[in-house]
This record gives sequence, C-alpha cells and structure tokens, in this order.
Amino acid sequence: MSYNLLNGKKGIIFGALDSKSIAWKIAEKAHDEGAVFTLSNTPVALRFGEIQLLSEKCNAEVIPADATNVSDLEKVFTRTMELFGGKIDFVLHSIGMSMNVRKGRDYDDLDYDFFLKTIDVSALSFHKMLQVARKLDAINDWGSVLALSYIAAQRTLVGYNDMADAKALLESIARSFGYIYGRDKHIRINTISQSPTRTTAGSAIKGMDGLVDFTDRMSPLGNATAEECADFSIVLFSDLSRKVTMQNIYHDGGFSSMAMSLRAMTQYNKSLDEQS
Repeated sequence: MSYNLLNGKKGIIFGALDSKSIAWKIAEKAHDEGAVFTLSNTPVALRFGEIQLLSEKCNAEVIPADATNVSDLEKVFTRTMELFGGKIDFVLHSIGMSMNVRKGRDYDDLDYDFFLKTIDVSALSFHKMLQVARKLDAINDWGSVLALSYIAAQRTLVGYNDMADAKALLESIARSFGYIYGRDKHIRINTISQSPTRTTAGSAIKGMDGLVDFTDRMSPLGNATAEECADFSIVLFSDLSRKVTMQNIYHDGGFSSMAMSLRAMTQYNKSLDEQS
C-alpha cells in the first residue's frame, strides 16, 4: 500500500547490492512512495551484485563510486543533481565491511590494516558523504540523511568485532554533523539501529542464526524485517519526521530495552535440562 509520502522527493541510495540488502528494500519502497533517486555502489559490488535489476525496476541510474573516495562522491552528488535539475531531498548510507570479520579474526587479534579499512568504509565514508554534500550544497533545506547502524555500537556483541567500533563512530558522526547541518540548513541526520537481518553482509557474522533466534525470542514484537526497516526509513525521509534529528533510533521490536524475556528464559532452561 502506497501513501505517496515521498512524492516529488529526490535522493541517492548508497549500498544496495542484491534483493537481500536493506538498501534494496528501501529503494523499492521509496520508488513505490513516489521518489526518484540514483543508486550507487562500488564497481566491484556492481559486477557481483544484482543492482541493474533494481535500476530497471525503479528507473534509477546507477553511478559507480567508492564511498571512501571524495572525488567519487563528488561525481555521485554532481551527476544526481544534473539528472534531477537541482538539489536532492534524502540520502541513504547503507555501507559496511570488515575484513577482520570475514577472515575470522578475533577482537584481541585484529589486523590493523583491516581495522583501518573497516573504519574508513563503514564510518568515515559517512562523514565524507556529508562533507561533500555540504560543500556542494547538494541537499535541500529540511532534507533527511539516514545511515544504518546496530546495537553493537553501545553493547558488546561477541563476533561483531571491529564493526562495533565503526558503528559507534558512525552514530557519533550523525550527531556531530546533525548539529551543523540542522543549525544551518534544517537538514536532519539520523541512524537506525536495526534488528539482526540476514543480508548478504550480515551472513558473514559468526553465529548469525543463533543471534537471530535469540533476539527474536527476546523482543516482545519479534525481530524487525528488512521490509519493515524500509517502511520506517521512508517515514524518516518524509516530511512527517521534520523535527527528528541527531537520533539513533532502535528499530528492533523492543530488544534494546530488554534484559530477559519469558521465551528466552524458557529456551535457556531447556538447554540446562539437556545438560543435566
């Protein structure tokens, strides 16, 4: 069901890879709600992903870019403004990568070159994106910028590794830039802390199946799906959230407020019974 929440809005969506990715779902929903936008991802991701299918479905031009490269980002924003004849209204940052996670390195045995790459790709790219947009004056007043985060930015989660540090920095950038952009242009910047989601990237996290089961048992509303995250993202892009900024918003079925649920305790007690 469409509400035309983004009718007349223009934007950029970074990070859509395949139909499992949250950015993909957000792009589909934004299209359904009347938005026009460009899509961007790395040249490597474009070769191995399915983004051309999304491009055709949403009638969105794909602009290859390394989000850690300032000149590439300048090309994305400049080309998008050329296509749409002016400034844009929303930007999605859905970018994250850790070679330490992919290689199975423990947090107390990190490869520091990998670590720096994690920070650059998963967090500094957000700052670079915002700085480029601001210098180009690319976003309309009362525009909205959104990045995807995770609760590991605040709480220790075994296996999430150096991505937790990157997400903590990502959220800090949203607050710091949110003040500047809000003060000067009324542009709002927020992060969504989503339930664990079986995306292509998320599948690389060790113990993902167990994590998804645990959080679903802990959350009174259950885990939020990628489709539900897309719905919420559209609200944050729309004019309905004009005074929401500098927030990390938990979209996790209530997990972030829980200590122990009946369902989780019941499963835990079953495990104890099996061991005895």
